[in-house]
Amino acid sequence: MANESMSESYKSACSDNQIKRNPHIAEVLEKLRADENVTLKLPGNKQRQRLHDEDAMVLCKCLQNNKCVTGLDLRYNNISDEGVERLSGLLQEDSSLLSLDLMFNDILAGGAEILSTVLQSNTTLRSLALSGNKLGSRGAVRLAGMLQRNHSLQELQLADCDLGVQGVIALTIALKSNTGLLSLDLSRALLSSLQEWAVHVSEMLVGNSHLVELHLGRMGMTDAGMERLADGLTSNYSLRYLDLRCNRVTRDGVSHLAKVLKLNPTLEVVDLSFNRMEDEGAVYLSEAITSPGCGLRELSVKGNSISAEGLLSLAQATGANTRLTHLYIWGNHLEEPVCHAFRELMSSGRLLPEQTDVSVYEVDGRVFLAEAPHSLRRRYNSSRKPTHIQSLPPN
Repeated sequence: MANESMSESYKSACSDNQIKRNPHIAEVLEKLRADENVTLKLPGNKQRQRLHDEDAMVLCKCLQNNKCVTGLDLRYNNISDEGVERLSGLLQEDSSLLSLDLMFNDILAGGAEILSTVLQSNTTLRSLALSGNKLGSRGAVRLAGMLQRNHSLQELQLADCDLGVQGVIALTIALKSNTGLLSLDLSRALLSSLQEWAVHVSEMLVGNSHLVELHLGRMGMTDAGMERLADGLTSNYSLRYLDLRCNRVTRDGVSHLAKVLKLNPTLEVVDLSFNRMEDEGAVYLSEAITSPGCGLRELSVKGNSISAEGLLSLAQATGANTRLTHLYIWGNHLEEPVCHAFRELMSSGRLLPEQTDVSVYEVDGRVFLAEAPHSLRRRYNSSRKPTHIQSLPPN
């Protein structure tokens, strides 16, 4: 569909349905080029007027027969289950949509059920982002049922969705037989202090040989949960990215993970930011890093109450193992010996400035470390996503 007809189609649809035109949508559609593999970006945090259900209905009418738009970014809007029902028309059998981002809207379990139903027969969508919508366990169970039939979806983001234990367990059971999903984000599920969910995640890792990326941040994971998770990781050789940030893992839990890392050549990125490992936990990780069987390339231990002993051990391990290229340490106790050690790593070229979150400076002959604007990548691989067309900023 040509640019002009796309814009005119929007105006006509608004007129036919007696809906007030959203000037931001109209402006973006006028700028849209009829190229292949583009994402239409209409995030609500980048515009003055957020999208509602009636806007979703009109967009669906405009895009119904459009083949150049393969991605739809509708983050941070006010789309509810009713709007999802309208958008589900874009996911029918002849759909060209590869990615759908609905993060932080007003979608509840009913919207998840609508998406699950239509996606059972969809073979084109690769990425679905629903983080920040209060789907609850009921919505998660519906999505788990979809995953038992849909083996083409590759990325599912469900962070901050108020998933309960039942929802997490249902998703992990579905992934035992799912062969398509590569990335799953379950961060900040609403779980009890018991770690029974970790047992199910562990069993899923044993049976699943396709998942590449797993986010378990802010799950309330304790050392007992980490021990269970490590049991599953011992038998898993597909996972590349493991996000464990903002949990309650101490040195004892890290010791279980370190044993896995010593023998796991496939796990490349581990985020342990804002846990409680302290010096002993850092030493365990250092021993794993220098082990010949360790494949770790990127590690974040920010905010773990690590002092000189642990950080110097990590610095020494980084110098000895050329496989580890990214190391993030800010938020720990950066005493002067640590500052000297990391200055040596960076001045020798062993640790590049853009691959760590600290920078070196000197005052009166003393060496200090300052925070640098770099952090561990939030996703393992974003190359599966279509090229983005940036939305226009508000005037």
